[in-house]
Amino acid sequence: MTDLIVEMSRPHVEGALPGARSARYLARQEQTESNARSYPRGLPIAIERGQGSFVRDVDGNVFIDFLAGAGVLSLGHNHPELVQVMVDQLGVLTHGLDFPTPAKEAFVETQLAMLPQGMRARTKLHFCGPTGANAVDAAVKLCKTATGRGDIVSFQGGFHGATATAMALTGLVSQKRPVANGLPGVHFFPYSSCARCPLGLRPDTCATNCVEYLERSLRDPNGGLPLPAAVILELVQGEGGVVPARPEFVRRVRDLTAELDIPLIVDEVQTGCGRTGTWFAFEQYGIEPDVIVASKALSGVGTPIALIMYDRKLDTWSPGAHTGTFRGNQLAFVAGTEAVRVIRRDDVLGNVRRRGEQLAARFAEIAWNPLVHDVRGMGLMWGIELTDAPDGTPAPALAARVRDTALHAGLIVELGGRDDRVVRMLPPLNVTAEVIDTACDILLDAIGRLGGGGEWGRG
Repeated sequence: MTDLIVEMSRPHVEGALPGARSARYLARQEQTESNARSYPRGLPIAIERGQGSFVRDVDGNVFIDFLAGAGVLSLGHNHPELVQVMVDQLGVLTHGLDFPTPAKEAFVETQLAMLPQGMRARTKLHFCGPTGANAVDAAVKLCKTATGRGDIVSFQGGFHGATATAMALTGLVSQKRPVANGLPGVHFFPYSSCARCPLGLRPDTCATNCVEYLERSLRDPNGGLPLPAAVILELVQGEGGVVPARPEFVRRVRDLTAELDIPLIVDEVQTGCGRTGTWFAFEQYGIEPDVIVASKALSGVGTPIALIMYDRKLDTWSPGAHTGTFRGNQLAFVAGTEAVRVIRRDDVLGNVRRRGEQLAARFAEIAWNPLVHDVRGMGLMWGIELTDAPDGTPAPALAARVRDTALHAGLIVELGGRDDRVVRMLPPLNVTAEVIDTACDILLDAIGRLGGGGEWGRG
């Protein structure tokens, strides 16, 4: 085991990618799996093993994993304490539907304790199917049932999942175009995306007009928009290109929805469980939502679980209103409870904030590069938006080259945002300063080479 840890503590890639064995796995996958598969198309490797912040493919190449299961693996691959509690639970109970169990009760109490104190007593939980998209569906159903209203307000650039309901709330048109007769009654408004303002304004002269448009529309008796059942919002748009909302935008949305008695759903599927440096991102904006959607990193180890946390005044639905066979995952419960214990003990949230500052400092090294249109992020959720023209024209092909160059040097990153023009990073929350520096050396060198800057690192 010691030899394995030593081997998987630094990136190491030999030869072309994919290697011979990975190529065979990928070819077989193409024959047997859906054409909808996505990640292996841009990251052509077959993964054999994971350890901490690293993965090894079947050809023996070792990569720093700054995708981390799309943000699922908050404590990295195979954290020994999380693995052990799951092993211990295997011989006790693995599946419990929605019956109460000791493992479930401990998980519930742990999750409630992570909320701001003022929210704990008035918050209820509902366990959903094992995906964030299913939890989004549940949140919408909850708010429609509680309010008796049917319309939903969402925001341009947002991503809430790929089920029928979640897809209807998502801004990505290409995903929706082939699927006719989507969920009706969804209204999209501009999001606080200052690097590419949807209203063509500049932050230094803007009065947060994006939210003013929503305010005027909802207050206008002749505005054409019925009072909605809910407003759904990401505090940081993840798949939309790592776009943190401006604090004023978020606070005004919260004030507006509270004034008009519209439930505010905050989608924390990607930002939750410590990703931004607080347990939930909404804590950094000084608001309290009516509904929180959480999934991804709840177990800390990739065992699926999804839930909504909501103000008990909304709990008006009938027994069986939203069910799911796999909502009683006992392995996820014990792992999630242990993950919170480790996060508290090891000050992992403090590490997220420190490593986020480290990334911000390292990324400042590429501010001069004309290929870099914008760098943005919070905690350990970062994106670099690229361009290859003076006017900031998106450069998806350039972003793909950066991703590919980084992969061949031993770093896994992914693309996101409109036209896949943003290089995205979601490291494990317990990633070390040394691994951050190594990853930044690889990534900044990839951008520097493509930008004509030559090989450079910390300089």
